[in-house]
Order: sequence, then C-alpha cells, then structure tokens
Amino acid sequence: MATEFIDRVTVHLRAGDGGNGCASIRREKFKPLGGPDGANGGSGGDIRFVVDTQTTTLLPLHHRPHLRATDGGIGKGDLRHGADGGDLVVPVPEGTVVKNQSGDIIADLVGAGTEYIAAAGGRGGLGNAALASNKRKAPGFALLGEPGETVTLVLELKTIADIALVGYPSAGKSSLIAALSSAKPKIADYPFTTLVPNLGVVEAGDVRFTVADVPGLIPGASEGKGLGLEFLRHVERCAALVHVIDMATWEPGRDPVSDLEVIESELDAYAVDLDQGNGLLPLSERPKLVALNKIDIPDGRDLADIVRPDLEAAGYRVFEVSAVSHTGLREISFAMAELVVAERTRRAELEAIPKRLVIRPKAVDDRGFEVRREESPEGPLFRVRGEKPERWVTQTDFANDEAVGYLADRLERLGVEESLFKAGAKPGDTVVIGGEDGVVFDWDPTSVGGAELLGSRGSDLRLEEDVRSTRRERKASYHERMDAKAAARAEIEAERLAERSGRGTSAEAASTSANSTPTSAEAVSTSANSTPTSAEAVSTSANSTPTSAEADRTADEPESDQR
Repeated sequence: MATEFIDRVTVHLRAGDGGNGCASIRREKFKPLGGPDGANGGSGGDIRFVVDTQTTTLLPLHHRPHLRATDGGIGKGDLRHGADGGDLVVPVPEGTVVKNQSGDIIADLVGAGTEYIAAAGGRGGLGNAALASNKRKAPGFALLGEPGETVTLVLELKTIADIALVGYPSAGKSSLIAALSSAKPKIADYPFTTLVPNLGVVEAGDVRFTVADVPGLIPGASEGKGLGLEFLRHVERCAALVHVIDMATWEPGRDPVSDLEVIESELDAYAVDLDQGNGLLPLSERPKLVALNKIDIPDGRDLADIVRPDLEAAGYRVFEVSAVSHTGLREISFAMAELVVAERTRRAELEAIPKRLVIRPKAVDDRGFEVRREESPEGPLFRVRGEKPERWVTQTDFANDEAVGYLADRLERLGVEESLFKAGAKPGDTVVIGGEDGVVFDWDPTSVGGAELLGSRGSDLRLEEDVRSTRRERKASYHERMDAKAAARAEIEAERLAERSGRGTSAEAASTSANSTPTSAEAVSTSANSTPTSAEAVSTSANSTPTSAEADRTADEPESDQR
C-alpha cells in the first residue's frame, strides 16, 4: 500500500496545565510550631516539533490533529513537590514551515534535530511553604497552577531540493528525473500523472545535489487553478529552476516558446513567503535552464533547432535532452551542478556576514502592564492588561479570602492601584484584569494614590515647592494616610456589623412575639384558676357565718367581758 503524501495540515495544540500548590501545616509530635510544609505543583508538559530525517510526510498529523501534553502533578504536604508533566515530541519532516492562522511564519524547521516549542506548558503553583515570609509566617493558602498554552497552527511542508523541474503536465519531468537519478516516480502517458513531488539525488563530478520533480503547472496556477499552490510551494527553497519543454506536444495552440512564457508568468506571480533573512530570491530572479525534452521523437529535434535560437536570444541556456536515449543528460547535469555551487557559495557569503544584534532595553517607566479606559453601556470600564497581573489573577483561589488579600497586596506593590487613579478611575468603577474572559470587580481604593501631585506634562509640582517638608510634616502626612485607610476599613467593618446586628434584631423580635402571646390552653388554665369552684364557695360561706353555739356563748358572757 502506497504512503499518502500530505504536505499541509492544521493542528490544534494544548500544552499541559501546571499543578496546584499545596497549603499544609506540619503536624508532628513534640513540634507544636511545625510551620507550613505545602509543596509546589509541577510544571505542565510542552509540545515540541522536532525535525526527523525518517519522516517524509505530515500524514500522522493529518490523522491526529488534536494533540495534548500531560499536566503537572499537584503539590503535597511534607514538601513533596508535584511531578512535571511529560513533553510531547512530534516528529516532522525537514522543510516544515509553522504558521499561525493568519498565515504569518512562526518557524522554519530545517536541519536534522531542529526543535521548536509550539505550545509551552503552564508553571506550577507555589505552595504555602514557598509563600511564607517574615510577615506571613504560616500562609493558609497556595497558588493555583498556570494553564498551558492552547494554539492552532498550520504546518506546511516545502520540499528541500537544489534544482526544481517545472513545466506543463506530461512534459517528461518524471522521466527526466528517473534518468538522472535512482528515483522511481510514476510515469504514464496522461496529464497529472505526478501528484506529489519526487526527489532524486544527482551526482555531477564531485558535486552532489537534489532534484525535485514538481507536478505539472497550468495557466492560472499562481491563483490556485489546477493544483497550483499545492505544487508551487515546493519550489521556494530551490537554488535554480529547469524548464522542461515538450518537443512533441499534441495539444493545439501550444508551442515551446508560449509554454515557457506561461510558466514564467506563473512563477513571477507567485509570492515567496520564506523571506526571513535566508537570502532566497523571487522565483522570477533565480537562475534557470531550459531543457528541450523528447528530441528522440520524429520532428522533435527539428522543432528544437527552430526554437533554440529564440530562447538563447532571450538569455536562456538551452539543452537538448532525451530521457529515453539519455541524450544531453551529462551536459545538463553538470550545468545544474554549476548553478548549485554558485548558489551555495552565495549563501555561505551571506551567512559569513555578521548579523547586527539589536538590543531593545526595557523602558525605565515600563511596569509590565497598561491600564486602558473603555466605554460600556453600564459606564466607564478600566481594563488592566499585562503578563504579571493576568498570571497572578489566574493563579489566585478566589474562594480563599487570604489568597485574595495576597493578590491585592501584589497588585498594589506593582502599581496597579496608582495607575488606575491616574487613569481617572473612581470608587465603584468597573475594573477588568485580562481580556474578554478576565476577572471583573468594583474598584474600592483604600489608600491615596498621589495623583494630585502631578502637574502638566513636563513639570513636577514637587520640584516647584519653595520649602521642603519637615520631618514632622511628613510624619503627620503619613499618619493622615494611615488614618484614612483605617477609617475606610472601620467603615467597611461597621457596615458588616450593622448587617449582622440587623439580622440578630429581627430574630429576637420574632422570639419575643412568640413568648408574649398566650396560647388557648394557657387562657383556659388561667380562667380555671381565677374562678372559684362551688365547694370553695361553700367553704368560704361556712367560715364567715358564726354557728348557733358560738352565738349563745357570746350572749352568756358578762357585759364587761364583752366590753
């Protein structure tokens, strides 16, 4: 089964994510203050393209376009760091060009072992042992792992050859390369027999070079007609071109001179994109030879004698050849070798020229981020873009208040709060850190940014003061800023306590209402206790009314006694 030739694929890459850091405290007998021992997470794996001389096609990537590297391991307690994710090595053939979706060249992989990191893995998050400091001796949080890169790239294979054979379909290019080298291309008597480039190694004296048989070109190939661009990309790296002209064409309206003009116009219209300081010339400016093929056919040599003077007058070196009888093959092979040697010498001279090293130092006022003001339907929006702020936000666990406070401290030290103040942000404005999927929050500054000290452009009000602030004034100013910050915190705490007390008052009111309202059973009991029974009434009447015996005894007593 023949191997399918694929020279252009689109791959979707996702590098490994970094492992999360661990928040752990050492717990050991007789060591009450063991301290934090949370380890860092492992780094995610990279995806690398490596040139492999045994790989000749992009077919494996055509069948498996989605590639994913392994993630880094999470950190653990007892300072056990997470394992790094394994790199994914993708072998590619020599001459592979890496482009982005916009068509811009990112890398040109030439030479065995050449390596390019297409997608970098994310860094692992720090554990609380790495985050400990003199002020924060036992952090209760850790940083999350950084996500790996996710990219979509286009890989194009451009044949590595010194000489390219170009011409109309069925001009005899495959027969010519088979006669010059040991290559065994498919040969038949119908157009577009060759569907993939064929390479052959040719030796002319002490010079060894590679010849590429490029499939046939037709008018409009540079615009994509026929197989056009699919074949023209394979001649970009060639040092010289050989026009193979058919001396026995049977198609009406064609002749050797017009065929050459059509192919030249197509080569002139094709734009070479491999121009990254490697000295490649446009196809129309490269050295060319003309091979008048099939002169062994009747009337072929006569036609060659007719057109040869016109081609030589145009500046071409013309050779009459025959792939069947091997006529003129030695002469044209040595002519090819001369062009190859001249091109190799030219490129060696270009490489010998020392390249100017351009050093662009970082600007003094470059803090690594920028603040942009944007308008939205809800009002002004301030977007913060920068490598550090976006990475810090990605690695923050927003479910942990201590981690959020650590992020706020880092942003303040970086100068984000001051930049927002200078950009015109006010308390309550919306601030976004990152792109469209960034973190959104309402800005609530707790310290003075100092933007009121800024004057007009090119001036500094601090330098225009006549009297320098005394130490006492600077100390008072410092205490004012600290008091303002404490007042802001106290206000926030008062609001929190008021909200908590409001919830507690509502609960007590409900409880009091429940206790003050008697139930029906209690009302019946109270009524029963307040109403005397008939037995109690009779007893009370008997106690309050004297009996007849007591009345007689009272009457018999003397009057004095009664008094």
